[in-house]
Amino acid sequence: MKRILSIVIIVCALLTSCNDEPSLQKYFVEKTENKNFIALDLSPNMLNIDSSKLTADETAALKSFEKVNILAFKLNDSNKAEFESEKVKVSKILKEEKYQQLMKFGSGKDGASVSFVGDDEHIDEFVFYANKKETGFAVVRVLGKNMNPTGIMTLMSVLKNANVDLEQLKPLQQMFAK
Repeated sequence: MKRILSIVIIVCALLTSCNDEPSLQKYFVEKTENKNFIALDLSPNMLNIDSSKLTADETAALKSFEKVNILAFKLNDSNKAEFESEKVKVSKILKEEKYQQLMKFGSGKDGASVSFVGDDEHIDEFVFYANKKETGFAVVRVLGKNMNPTGIMTLMSVLKNANVDLEQLKPLQQMFAK
């Protein structure tokens, strides 16, 4: 009897933990194989940063950073309808309660936004979304543990001095070179 009860509890836990709520992670996984998308993952190792030259704040910011996921849709004459549809899907996901918008800017059909998941001092994900009606859109997820806005700004300044292998970013450069 105890064994049956244990199995029922486990099955119930599995069923309640699986939800159909849209998320960027699910969206990234679904679109990775789509020919209209370019997907890149960047880890801290790719940054080639000399940690001996970092301040304590810069080191802490870098340690809170785990990886960056980039998903970009390349617009062309044959996929305009899909572009509009995918833009709506991403916008809908970013309006979910777990994504808190920090800022939004742009004009007309071009624009960008910055959102995050977590609370003000313990952010697990920053999301940068930008779209341009002539070229497409990109979603960038900066993932980490206990990041904060100050740490992200510090990380951005560290990235300026990073020795990133630009060959790995070629697909994105070509996409937005129009």
